[in-house]
Amino acid sequence: MSQKPAAPLSRSAYPHFLRIPTRWKDNDIYGHVNNVVYYSYFDTAINEWLIREGGLDIHGGETIGITPESFCQFRASFSFPEVVEAGVAVGRLGRSSVTYLIGLFKEGLDEAAATGHFVHVFVDRRTMRPAEAMPAGIRACLERLVIDWPTAE
Repeated sequence: MSQKPAAPLSRSAYPHFLRIPTRWKDNDIYGHVNNVVYYSYFDTAINEWLIREGGLDIHGGETIGITPESFCQFRASFSFPEVVEAGVAVGRLGRSSVTYLIGLFKEGLDEAAATGHFVHVFVDRRTMRPAEAMPAGIRACLERLVIDWPTAE
């Protein structure tokens, strides 16, 4: 049974990219980047965008993002010392939540080695309850990444 990828496979679908060098410690005993590290690449690419473009204050901001869901489909492995090119798009932008679509690409290749999604719910740091709305700067930077991609079958 063929299943739709968790996110677009094509590099051209992603409006933002971050180059992330693999580290020696990312490799597992089999000589490739361990699967749990892929989620770290997702988190790094997303938060770099939110901090740099959206003004997310991870240390003192009143609103923070928590992750209730993440998913990854592996298609090819990475290994040290490769550079991962992480593509980020937004598949769904709600009032206080966002579903990111992520593609991890090998340098120069157009088809993703891994795809996935990552959900953030923006919450009040003190109460940990969903925010009435995400901060304006964060919403504005996320709107720039929205693509047409159905997130549910």
